[in-house]
Amino acid sequence: MSDAKVMNRWMVVLGAVLIQLCLGAIYAWSVFTPVLIKAPYRLSTTQTQWIFGVGLASFAVVMIIAGRMQAKYPPRNIAALGGIVLGLGYVAASFVGAGFPGLLLCIGLIGGAGIGLAYVVPIAVGVKWFPDRKGMVTGLAVAGFGFGALVWVKLAGSWGHLLENFGISTVFLVYGIAFAVIVNVGSLWMVNPPSGYRPEGWNPPEPSAAGKAVDSVDLDSGSMLRTPQFYALWVMFIAGAMAGLMVIGCIKLFGIDALKSSGMTEAEASATAGTAMAVFFALANGLGRIGWGILSDKLGRKLSLFLMLLFQGIVMLFFYQMGSSALLLYVGSAIIGFNFGGNFALFPAATADLFGAKNVGPNYGWVFTAYGVGGIVGPVLAGRFRAAAVGGDPSVWITPFVIAGVACLVACCLTLVLKTPKKV
Repeated sequence: MSDAKVMNRWMVVLGAVLIQLCLGAIYAWSVFTPVLIKAPYRLSTTQTQWIFGVGLASFAVVMIIAGRMQAKYPPRNIAALGGIVLGLGYVAASFVGAGFPGLLLCIGLIGGAGIGLAYVVPIAVGVKWFPDRKGMVTGLAVAGFGFGALVWVKLAGSWGHLLENFGISTVFLVYGIAFAVIVNVGSLWMVNPPSGYRPEGWNPPEPSAAGKAVDSVDLDSGSMLRTPQFYALWVMFIAGAMAGLMVIGCIKLFGIDALKSSGMTEAEASATAGTAMAVFFALANGLGRIGWGILSDKLGRKLSLFLMLLFQGIVMLFFYQMGSSALLLYVGSAIIGFNFGGNFALFPAATADLFGAKNVGPNYGWVFTAYGVGGIVGPVLAGRFRAAAVGGDPSVWITPFVIAGVACLVACCLTLVLKTPKKV
């Protein structure tokens, strides 16, 4: 392979990271919620979480469509379209005023659809250019999604002070333009390699006995949906997604409530909770995507899923108590973020392990619908309990965190029954 081709495939990585950094803006939603519950918006906590949840659901559903589109259209075009749709959603949100329906449509439905269109492209293209480093390139691509929250939260807050200086409508406008431009720049390198491409000096490994057993099962989506393994994996993903997305959606509000009850001023509590999300959760979320992927290559996928869900369940059970201390809030946010990031390294790999690599793109699209379910259940559940609180009592957060923790513990037990389905 020539130097130009070596450079070309690393430009694919750069393009993937640029795209995913913008798509990860959905995880920055919590920076907007304290503004949206005040005048002139006056949304309820539940309404802010519905916007977030619908965005995640739209993302998950459209991702199935995007996976099928890649067989018909150039990946560059699909990624570019996703950036334009995402950008238009945020730009439109800057003009719809303070009403809940407009924000639900623009940020939730349209913005989520843009993310779903573009998300799968860097992963699929990257794996084709890096057959010798699939874990690395997938980890880097989805890590960009995780790190995106840090960039957009900090620009809106302590780095750029955009919300403070310009207001939320202007921030939506600026972010929408930025998303459309940056994703389209990244899409320039979303080009599949030539047919039969192999990196210089690399030859496909000979399949092991274990590999033959797995490779002999290549189920299409219809066959996969008829297996109990799919539903076990789907329920596990719902639990893992629900816990992390619950925290993403409410950590700013929860942190303010919990830290104020321990004696902090609202300004101090807001700054501390913002740091917990924008630094500790966001960084750990990105690192967890790489870290759990590497660990699963050494420990095996089932054991890694078991440990990830076990640790997540335990921390969620104690997260309310951790919230009243700035240090423990940072620690809890980092652990939850690290484990949440692991979902996006382990579940695609587990999908390939269980159902074969041939159809992993469309198959993972179906598995990924669990993320959409978790994205509605987790944030809305927390929002409803918070909205029912009288006088800002922070103990209202205990119940949703315990529900998410128990769900993760049940899910970790499901890993014990995961087996490769028989060929059908």
